[in-house]
Amino acid sequence: MSVAEAVKANPFSELTLDEKLDRLAEVAVKVGLGLKEGQELIMTAPMETLPLARKIVEQAYKAGAKLVTTFYSDDPSVLARYQYAPDASFDYAPTWLQDAIANGFRSGAARLAIAGANPALLAKQDPAKVARTNVAASKAGKPAMELITRHEINWTIVAAATPEWAKLVFPGETEEAAVAKLWEAIFAASRVDADDPVAEWRQHGERLKKRVDMLNAKRFSALHFKSADGSTDLKVGLADEHLWAGGGTTAGNGIYCQPNIPTEECFTTPHKDRVDGRVRASKPLSHQGTLIENIAVRFEGGKIVEATATAGEDVLNRLISTDEGARRLGEVALVPHNSPIAQSGILFWNTLFDENAASHIALGQAYSTCLIGGEKMDSAQLASLGANESLIHVDWMIGSAEMDVDGISADGTAEPLMRKGAWV
Repeated sequence: MSVAEAVKANPFSELTLDEKLDRLAEVAVKVGLGLKEGQELIMTAPMETLPLARKIVEQAYKAGAKLVTTFYSDDPSVLARYQYAPDASFDYAPTWLQDAIANGFRSGAARLAIAGANPALLAKQDPAKVARTNVAASKAGKPAMELITRHEINWTIVAAATPEWAKLVFPGETEEAAVAKLWEAIFAASRVDADDPVAEWRQHGERLKKRVDMLNAKRFSALHFKSADGSTDLKVGLADEHLWAGGGTTAGNGIYCQPNIPTEECFTTPHKDRVDGRVRASKPLSHQGTLIENIAVRFEGGKIVEATATAGEDVLNRLISTDEGARRLGEVALVPHNSPIAQSGILFWNTLFDENAASHIALGQAYSTCLIGGEKMDSAQLASLGANESLIHVDWMIGSAEMDVDGISADGTAEPLMRKGAWV
């Protein structure tokens, strides 16, 4: 009996936490990865997410995985590095490990990440050391990341509730109550509380595909974001030969996967040189353990020329100084304000969820699969169409219930796409 069959006889609310985790694990493997018999799986996970990680391992082997290899991270050990490691440590990352992971992908392995680390872990650490560490890690991980951004492999991200994260999301609750509330929010957003979550995900994917097909048929040359209070007035030019995507995708290895669990977005590649205007974030950004609040930037010719934040501004400025492409956009995404995550009213302090509550943009690396034939192009060809290149890819939210979005045609004609955050 499958998990879905078992749940038909037992409503979600009556299941134990262990049974609910099993449902999320099944969705991660069958929907998120589309894992095939005989395929390897490489997974990363915080130590605190061990119960879900174990369930995913079980589901992977039930699906016929040849081998599951998990790399665990530990928040206290991460902090120990910042407190005691020599200065040279922060410019180093184990390329030998990242090269091995990239080789694993090239040999056919799938990739799954469990999100759940403390979003504020590094908030009190030296921002310069945090930035150096991130740059070193990005450089070492570039070969593996390129395979992911090109969608050469099937991959996905799911989340697990952990105490430090839960206390940030629900600060007025006890730790036990906060964790329980966060789990229920994750289950709902990940659509595992449906009678048949696998079937529900298929239907959700079809709904997103209809929206994507509409956007691709329009062939807009730009998007215009404008907020009611005037803090955002941004024109985002779209890359030549751009493609919209959303929901599931067929990876280069031929496997259909759902890269993010949950997802509510339709996204594409902006033109790196055709972004102008000002934009203010509608939600805080949690980046590598630091919370960056009230981001406001101004673009000229595709490049950020001014950037401020009321908290974490130093981290923001170091982030956009990572390389030349870090000040330019690699993604623009449309998300309706009535998405389930937005309607929950919860600020998750986690991009996996918060980006699906609002339209957003991403600094850095573009997805080559969001260009016609892009997966077969080299860097020069991608750049000629306007695709950005960078060591980073960082999403931050700009949409709200007060945001209007127009599609701009090549002749300059504007067509309403969203009004007050809702699809027209």
